Amino acid sequence: MTLYNQILPEFQYFDVELLGISVDGVWSHLSFSTDRNLHFPLLSDFEPKVSVAKKYGVYRNQDGITERALFVLDTNGIIRWIYVSPIGVLALG
Repeated sequence: MTLYNQILPEFQYFDVELLGISVDGVWSHLSFSTDRNLHFPLLSDFEPKVSVAKKYGVYRNQDGITERALFVLDTNGIIRWIYVSPIGVLALG
């Protein structure tokens, strides 16, 4: 997320928007975005609603969770690029 934040002017040059989405709560997103000084929105699609995650294809029905994902949307709201964070990746060290 920090990398995408650093190259945000490149996205703005092409007139597209970044949107992060996960089922983490609003306060979690606020803390995360403040800590990393993010300048794009993080959508909290909290369970049981997850309506946006389902529409965007990142809700895992079998697990009952939503993947953390980053979307690039054009001025018409069309998704032009998606990055989905891997689930279950352990930090080493």
